[in-house]
Amino acid sequence: MNVVKPKTALISLSNKSNLKKIVNFLIEKNVKIISTGGTYKSIKEITDSVIEVSEFTGFEEMMDGRVKTLHPKIHAGILARRDSDMDVLKERGYETIDLVIVNLYPFKETIQEDCSFEEAIEKIDIGGPTMIRAAAKNFKDVVVVTDPKDYEKVMSEWDNNDGISFESRKKLSQKVFSLMADYNKSIASYLNGDDDSLLDYSFQKSASLRYGENPHQSATLFTFDNLSKKNIANAEIIQGKELSYNNIVDADAAWECVREFDSPACVIVKHANPCGVAESDSIFNAYDLAFKTDPTSAFGGIIAFNKIVDHKTAQEINLRQFVEVIIAPAYEDEAVKEFSSKKNIRVLEVDIEQDNLYPGIVKKVSGGILVQDDDLKSLCVEDLTCVTKRKPSEDEIKDLMFAWKVAKFVKSNAIVYVKNKQTIGIGAGQMSRVISAEIANIKAKDEGLEVSGSAMASDAFFPFRDGIDKAALNGIASIIQPGGSIKDEEVIAAADENNIAMLFTGIRHFRH
Repeated sequence: MNVVKPKTALISLSNKSNLKKIVNFLIEKNVKIISTGGTYKSIKEITDSVIEVSEFTGFEEMMDGRVKTLHPKIHAGILARRDSDMDVLKERGYETIDLVIVNLYPFKETIQEDCSFEEAIEKIDIGGPTMIRAAAKNFKDVVVVTDPKDYEKVMSEWDNNDGISFESRKKLSQKVFSLMADYNKSIASYLNGDDDSLLDYSFQKSASLRYGENPHQSATLFTFDNLSKKNIANAEIIQGKELSYNNIVDADAAWECVREFDSPACVIVKHANPCGVAESDSIFNAYDLAFKTDPTSAFGGIIAFNKIVDHKTAQEINLRQFVEVIIAPAYEDEAVKEFSSKKNIRVLEVDIEQDNLYPGIVKKVSGGILVQDDDLKSLCVEDLTCVTKRKPSEDEIKDLMFAWKVAKFVKSNAIVYVKNKQTIGIGAGQMSRVISAEIANIKAKDEGLEVSGSAMASDAFFPFRDGIDKAALNGIASIIQPGGSIKDEEVIAAADENNIAMLFTGIRHFRH
């Protein structure tokens, strides 16, 4: 198929990002520009070489702009088949429109704000969808661009190939119909009173991954539309190899955990579980303590920081361990240079504040999917209930709260040992909570870390007193757990017998 070299462009934009760049490019290519309303005014500030739609059609817009582009001269120019409809255009005195650059009124963004029903209805775009659908249908002869991110690709191809190829036009057409499917669904959901449905969000394919969890599984990364922050899925990759499926899953687990902390913190994750977590007065000290929790598991892990990574910390990471991915909100230039000595390390920059446009967790099951809210429940000290005779000290409360934050990100059954805001043992993913506690104890002993006097967090209640008795034998001094077992009285009695201070949270953090 021949390339299309547009001669006339229709531009109508809600999102005017990079408008000046695309307009100047079209002027260089001697393209006639037609535009509407606010877009026309913006283009007029760039160039006088623009024609307002009402002047082009000879039809004044009406009803406060509700009707302006719904005119046969516009749609005939877009829909005309260049190999069969040109005589009809000529008879009418119309001309072809070869390039449609249009994006829509931001309906989703509008309803996410505190808007009235009437305001939401007014944001339902009519002219824009009609134009882009017409252009997308006639992609054989017309180029349609709805995303400012595509301007660069279109301009580059136009320069290199003296026009836009059939395959590119087809791909741009497909984006229109995907956009419209999402747009129409969001309106239908809103009118149905279900505008926060987790199934109504749109996303784009970001990358075909080498494979999934295992080499015989294929995998693809899709990124949600309308992201304003650097999240894990759209992180800035400063250096390193392509991210794998498991890298992304582990990176997300590490990042979500480290964001729980305000002071400098480090989380090291292996196989989707934290294996070392610490909070300290500096990123270096936080890393040092997190690494010392479990150096064996840290090998080949994912490291996440909640503050800028300095040169000293980068040097220490390179010296101590093999690491797959490092994540932080920022890096000193010297730290980036240090990591560059190991080309395979993936270094990601991600914003601490994350987009929350698409809340929820989706899990496939046989015959359907499960959808649930994110686990965003957080606790403050005032929410806790001391159920034992001995009350925890102020330092113990700090460690208990720290342990509770970490336990939220450990696979159930989860047990976390903490001392001075450093994990000293983590037991994860066991069928028995007692065994999880024993694993945490073994991990601490293997690294020569002192359990005596430590705090312990359990992600769910203790069904029997055996877990408390085991904790006491290991030297645990304080415990935080949800409570709610029919054996709570027995469990509390066990804590009192061993002089353990115990707090109930009233909530649990299962993570399957």
